[in-house]
Amino acid sequence: MSAATLRPATRDDVPLITRLIHELAEYEKLAHTCVADDASVGENLFGPNPAAEVVLAFIGDEPAGFALFFENYSTHLSRRGMHLEDLYVREHLRGRGIGRMLLSHLASIAVERGYGRMEWAVLRWNESAIRVYDAIGAEPLSGWLTYRLSGDGLRQMAAGTAGPRRGA
Repeated sequence: MSAATLRPATRDDVPLITRLIHELAEYEKLAHTCVADDASVGENLFGPNPAAEVVLAFIGDEPAGFALFFENYSTHLSRRGMHLEDLYVREHLRGRGIGRMLLSHLASIAVERGYGRMEWAVLRWNESAIRVYDAIGAEPLSGWLTYRLSGDGLRQMAAGTAGPRRGA
């Protein structure tokens, strides 16, 4: 079993990143929501105002997974931080420590850049990921709920026409 290698993604990696994003969406049972394509991924990661960074993992020459992250800010810490949007290891390569290696690499980036913390979300059903996060000492934020506005709800809010949600 060869060790994984990590490297920052480049513009040449856009087709691979797009493919991995779609694989992740399929794994998360959210493929129907994934509209990422090479043009949008290229523009958003490598255009004039990059929204995020990507680290790629390989076993030899085989792509093994990726982590996509971006900077956030904590008013309480009065410091920048890191939000890990996606961490994905291809199914047939799981159990080799690649996810942990990616997390360790991101933590070292956060420390090097002086970030105050690193945060991410995990789907409640993803027990294998939760076990990894528990094993590295990450703390679940049980007192917080994640909310999202998207699609019609986002457009309605922007137009000032958002109403109460069903059941409220």
